[in-house]
Amino acid sequence: MASVAVIGAGPYGLSIAAYLHDYGVNTRVFGVPLDTWRDHMPEGMLLKSDGFASNVYAPKAVGTLADYCHERGIPYHDTDIPVPLKVFSDYADDFQRRFVPGLEEVLVTRLERSGKGFRLELADGREVQADRVVCAVGITHFSVTPKELAHLPKSRVSHAYDHHGLSRFAGKHVTVLGAGASAVDVAVLLSEAGATVSVVARAPEVKFGGKPGARLLWDRLRHPSSGVGPGLRNWLCEAMPSLFRFLPGNARLNLIRTHLGPKSPFHMKARFDAGVTTELGQTITGAAEVDGKVELSLRGSDGRTQTLTTDHVLAATGYYPDLARLEFLSDDLRRSVRSHARMPVLSRWFESSVPGLYFVGPAAVNTFGPLMRFMVGAEYVAPRVTYRLAQQSGAQVSVRQARPRRRRWLVR
Repeated sequence: MASVAVIGAGPYGLSIAAYLHDYGVNTRVFGVPLDTWRDHMPEGMLLKSDGFASNVYAPKAVGTLADYCHERGIPYHDTDIPVPLKVFSDYADDFQRRFVPGLEEVLVTRLERSGKGFRLELADGREVQADRVVCAVGITHFSVTPKELAHLPKSRVSHAYDHHGLSRFAGKHVTVLGAGASAVDVAVLLSEAGATVSVVARAPEVKFGGKPGARLLWDRLRHPSSGVGPGLRNWLCEAMPSLFRFLPGNARLNLIRTHLGPKSPFHMKARFDAGVTTELGQTITGAAEVDGKVELSLRGSDGRTQTLTTDHVLAATGYYPDLARLEFLSDDLRRSVRSHARMPVLSRWFESSVPGLYFVGPAAVNTFGPLMRFMVGAEYVAPRVTYRLAQQSGAQVSVRQARPRRRRWLVR
């Protein structure tokens, strides 16, 4: 019987497991390591997050991306050099081998209550008992595709999550829906793989961040750096996420929806402009398969309508952490977890209304805010959650260990 079972092996799951192992807590970790990063992000992508915010976290400030790159002679800079997806994936694999060597590469197919703890059924037929469970499933279950496309065959419509290699679209016309970083990344890489690409979005423009570089002190004071981008509101999201849960429910939902809206890093702009056409300010009103292609009916912000014909529609339309999408949860657990807007409501320790059941990462966004969408959020989550779990497991830990391992200066 395990004291803690961690479901998920992305940055959040691996960080929590690394801390628990360091505390000597009997922990079992289940999942395919870095599955989202290795198989569900477009090959050749550059991370949106800066180098300093692209870590998996372990106690004692070890195992950083900077250390990994310096040891191997890989170009690295905290802010000025974009991190290639391949470099991050290789780094995270190395982190897992060093700090979470006991990872079990098997999926959890069912989680239910069992006495005072939980029972996990695994895809290989085994069953595991655990006193406490941490759901660190990332975005795996939460992709959102517009309802207007729901009736189309999968050969004609897909979500950005469905793809890693894009070479099969060479010579095809692909319409990408969305104006955020995911849409820009996949549109650029599709174009560079030989596809003809159009981006369709309700937004009036595709936004890009500013060029990185040295900043004056006054600008750093007015727009402090953070792991989720510059600006005082972003810095507050990272520095004090525990305050977010005290906001009224509607205010939380509004901030989740509007803060840190669609924007791509500066280094993608020239590549985007060179190979992608846009249809902006457009709403999809209908879609139909006609002669092996998709005809999209669009209505512009000015009321004009048009039809766009394409070989494939790729929705880069984001994710929503709906509890109902976690199909491995038993019906009893799903009903018992208190929720708001279909997202779990959590304590300051990330514990749900079911004692011993924790949610981290995107599933925690309704309680701890936009930071939970970013891997840098694991810097806050891992020490906090594991302090509580270690306490409950009888390990000797200090409250000081519940704090993030480092603090960034406001004027960085």
